[in-house]
Amino acid sequence: MEVKSGYGLNTREEMKCLEVAESLDKIGPFHVVPTFLGAHAIPQEYQGRTDEYVSLVIEEMIPNVAKRNLARFCDVFCEDGVFTVNQARRILEAAKRMGLDAKIHADEFADTGGALLAASINAISADHLLYSSDEGMREMARRGIVGVLLPAAPLTLMIGKYANARKMIEYGVPVALGTDLSPSCMLESQQMSIALACYCMRMTSAEAIVAATINAAHAIGEADRIGSLDPGKRADIVIMNAPNHRFLGYKFGVNLVETVIKNGKVVVEDQRLIT
Repeated sequence: MEVKSGYGLNTREEMKCLEVAESLDKIGPFHVVPTFLGAHAIPQEYQGRTDEYVSLVIEEMIPNVAKRNLARFCDVFCEDGVFTVNQARRILEAAKRMGLDAKIHADEFADTGGALLAASINAISADHLLYSSDEGMREMARRGIVGVLLPAAPLTLMIGKYANARKMIEYGVPVALGTDLSPSCMLESQQMSIALACYCMRMTSAEAIVAATINAAHAIGEADRIGSLDPGKRADIVIMNAPNHRFLGYKFGVNLVETVIKNGKVVVEDQRLIT
């Protein structure tokens, strides 16, 4: 699972968030991929001085993250009232110079050009994309940038609009799915995310499963090791109590998982965690 910081908004607390993610990865049995999201919001003390906070992120936070190897990716919330395209570009280009790959929160509440920015800086992925332009989607498809769709987010925010997954798939954007588990979206179930993708974004069950597995692996740079059942990859396998794959988008609100095999080791059996 990808774990993002972004709830400290100062150097000390952002490092603390990433340290917790690092410790969780060591505890296991799950694998944690950390992303630095210091540019998640503008702290109260920097209201009206966003460029100063951007400079803090670039000059202090990113070098600390890179020096301590606490994250693989750097993300920015590029949105009206948060960080502009130019500010997001400054942060992500600085992160790339320090060895962090770029991600971006893009076009969740308006078309701010976030999808186009993701394409122009060759980000590995872009999240949300509710209002992305056709041009932005086409450019993402041309560059092979993964669109991470999070259908529970507009549900809990009661926006009444979802990302246009059908158009993205038509254009050739590799679509991934996530839960967006956060204070504003307390969804812990990827199975529910799959169901929402089918019911609210009109994805087929097969498309949603691909989005939740191999495309999600591409979104965190792990597709060479996880995301599909192939020789040489980790044996990360989930066995569902369902007649066929279509039930993952059809039957929801219950846990269909019977068995979980993580890296070749059974960690859940008969829906019970093995300790």
